[in-house]
Amino acid sequence: MNTSVLTRDMLRPRSSGGGGTGFALSLLVHSLLIVALAFAVKWRSSEPTGVSAELWSAVPQVAAPKIETPPPQPEVKPAPPVPPPKVDTQQRDAQIAIEKRREREKQLQREADEKAQRDKLLRDKAEREKAEKEKADAQRQQKAEEARREKNRQDQLKRMQGLMDATGAPTSTGTAARDAGPSSSYAGRVVARIYPNIVLVDTVPGNPVTEVVVYMSPDGTIIGKDVKKRSGVPEWDEAVLRAIDRTQVLPRDVDGRAPSSLLLVFNPRK
Repeated sequence: MNTSVLTRDMLRPRSSGGGGTGFALSLLVHSLLIVALAFAVKWRSSEPTGVSAELWSAVPQVAAPKIETPPPQPEVKPAPPVPPPKVDTQQRDAQIAIEKRREREKQLQREADEKAQRDKLLRDKAEREKAEKEKADAQRQQKAEEARREKNRQDQLKRMQGLMDATGAPTSTGTAARDAGPSSSYAGRVVARIYPNIVLVDTVPGNPVTEVVVYMSPDGTIIGKDVKKRSGVPEWDEAVLRAIDRTQVLPRDVDGRAPSSLLLVFNPRK
């Protein structure tokens, strides 16, 4: 053989020479491994022998307290829910009716209280208005009384002033400055003023009497006349009326004034 062939044969792996020997050897090795593992486990399961040793330290040390594990608490089961009590329908309806009645009574009481409050407010208002009205009436009465007293005072002053200018006789008992009616001689003076103006054509039989009311202004001017009583002789009545018209102005009374009206009596046989 040449060199190249020898070299190739040396590098090629040799054949095992059969698979049975290798299998038997592998089985033996695994069996020994299992026996070794079993022995090792049995050795580890033995109780270790305690060894005590005394240690000394230069500084004394105190051991920490042993932590004790609390005992396990028993499991608390929640109580089963209590079923609601069975309510009787009639009892429930009666309770509802009672509650409604109580609520109605409370409502009525509230309404009564509100009405009493309103009535009290109305009474207070009425009393205030009454008091104000009485006060206003009292003020009006007071003012009226003051006005009456002032009027009486003014009247008294006027009467006092009038007494100073009075024209009555010394024996007069009146309080006015002048008499309300004419003086006793005034009617005669007026008739005497009118008589000269009476003109008769024929002679008048008997003594007929004619009464005439004469109306005058304050200065004595005749402003009207009215026959109150006729004599029954028309000629005489007409003559008297014509004489009054001719006179026109009558004399004033002693106080310087003429009365507003005066009853005059005329007869031919004066």
